[in-house]
Amino acid sequence: MDKKHLAVKYIKEKMNGKTFLTYKEIAEITGYHPKYILKLKKDLINDNITFVHGNKNRVPSNVMPEEEKKKIIDLYKKSNVSIRKFSKFYNKRSYSCIYNLLKENNLIKSHK
Repeated sequence: MDKKHLAVKYIKEKMNGKTFLTYKEIAEITGYHPKYILKLKKDLINDNITFVHGNKNRVPSNVMPEEEKKKIIDLYKKSNVSIRKFSKFYNKRSYSCIYNLLKENNLIKSHK
């Protein structure tokens, strides 16, 4: 049983009068902040508690399209400049984004 299910179980027991734990003690047992325990209690009362994050299984909005990745790789293969100069030239993505893409495609030698 994960922490959130355990916290909800203790909160339900507290609300039904089956335990004498305080909300602070429930927070200490589960590792959550006492304010979050009170938020969970409010969600239980309003019957809108969820155990799965709302963004789970969604594609991030800032993910780079495959066409752009291919374009960057092709451009870099044709160039003779450093990654820093290339990223300034490309200017649509950050240096780290371009660096990670090129490293992922084995176009950069790792330093050891």
